[in-house]
Amino acid sequence: MSDDQKEIRDDFADAVNMTASELKQWLDTGESKEVGQKSDGGGESTGHESGRHIVRILEKKQGDYTDDDYAHMKKVVGYVARHSKQRPKGDVHDTKWRWSLMNWGNDPEKD
Repeated sequence: MSDDQKEIRDDFADAVNMTASELKQWLDTGESKEVGQKSDGGGESTGHESGRHIVRILEKKQGDYTDDDYAHMKKVVGYVARHSKQRPKGDVHDTKWRWSLMNWGNDPEKD
């Protein structure tokens, strides 16, 4: 294991504050499917697809992580950091901003 991989895992663990079961349950909601950028043909949003990949990562043992998993972890860390800085004023509980972050495994109400 490289130092870079350890740093990626640590950053990912800081960014993703939902468990695999919490994220699975969230991804089944209408709110989860309502937000995010969808491809030209519609269908699943980028964030929703990311959430499914995060669940797979969370359910694996560290030794089973692939290069694709590490690349996705880095992507998640970057997204959560950028999107968190755009926090709207007021109560965020029922906002698309929060729902989008939750698709990426981060519930800002847990912080």
